[in-house]
Amino acid sequence: MLTKADDFPVHQTPEPIAFAGTDRNFYDRYFFNGYSPDGSVFFAAAMGFYPQLGIIDGAFSLVVDGVQHNVRASRHSVGGERLDLSVGPMRVEIIAPLQQLRVTLEDNDSGISAVLTFDARHAPIEEPRFTRRNGTRLFMDYTRMTQNGGWSGTIRRAGGTITMPPGSMGTRDRSWGIRPVGAPEPQPPPAGNFSQFFWLWTPCNFPGHAVFAHTNDDAAGLPWNRRAVVAKLAKDSKAAETVDIDHVELALSYAPGGRRVTEARIGLGDRGEFIVRPSGGRFYMHGLGYTHPEWSHGMDHGPLAVAHDSIDLAAMDDNAPGNMHLQALSDAVLRWDGEEHHGRGILEQLLLGPHAPSGFSGLLDPAG
Repeated sequence: MLTKADDFPVHQTPEPIAFAGTDRNFYDRYFFNGYSPDGSVFFAAAMGFYPQLGIIDGAFSLVVDGVQHNVRASRHSVGGERLDLSVGPMRVEIIAPLQQLRVTLEDNDSGISAVLTFDARHAPIEEPRFTRRNGTRLFMDYTRMTQNGGWSGTIRRAGGTITMPPGSMGTRDRSWGIRPVGAPEPQPPPAGNFSQFFWLWTPCNFPGHAVFAHTNDDAAGLPWNRRAVVAKLAKDSKAAETVDIDHVELALSYAPGGRRVTEARIGLGDRGEFIVRPSGGRFYMHGLGYTHPEWSHGMDHGPLAVAHDSIDLAAMDDNAPGNMHLQALSDAVLRWDGEEHHGRGILEQLLLGPHAPSGFSGLLDPAG
């Protein structure tokens, strides 16, 4: 089964590109977020390919005036073509690989459309490979690259046209590999499915730096995947000086009565520290399909399906199980080599199950 991608020197196995190994959970995914300098506008977008399932899905979300608007689409992947980066009204264009991309949402029944261009501020950062087993069964095994950048373009909605102002920033990532997608497996591992997952991800932008840190912790609070990266920017985004920090210390504060992080204080070895404090709106990741009961990633909605909804953020319960995965627009402070820098970014969290340093012992018990 040959596709357009087979004309490029990108093969990793003797098979055509359409065949992605043997694991039905293989995926290949784009993610984007962006925000205006004053935080009044936030958007996010994603597109995922599931070659073994024959599914492509995508979503676009806009948060403005206290409402989260979501557009979701899914289609069958006819012939296994991996270079058709479109689904329903949504399209991703790679204008300059690893440097410039465009996200387009054509007119649709939601009343929201957009043309937005991402320009990288630095070369992509390769995060450590994420590998986790549940007993003898592979739960996840994937690689992600993360990149901060600037946004330009427009978003149209019923209330008028939003032009992203100069200084609009955000983050994009690419991940690929194996993690649970599509319909649940009919036979869980003998020990049961995972009931613990502790995830924080904090990409932030500063005038002369781009910084991010992440952690996956086990129930005892020991990190099984943790790193921070500080990129000192240059005029040429490819020439940014990046420093990887493997020994990262983490101190978290929580809002009483829940698991929502109010401050992440991240030690960067002997070079300094990175502090992230949610200060603005929040975005619920189920807008892009994450943990969504109907539109979770890789689900089969037929040859083509498009849906949309809107969420009143003031009415959302952060303690509800389906709302635990969120991104919060945050103020950030970088203390690095004796200098202090101020910026803005995102704190993403998904905190399920026990985590001893936080005092969590059950699946959803709140902070004290």
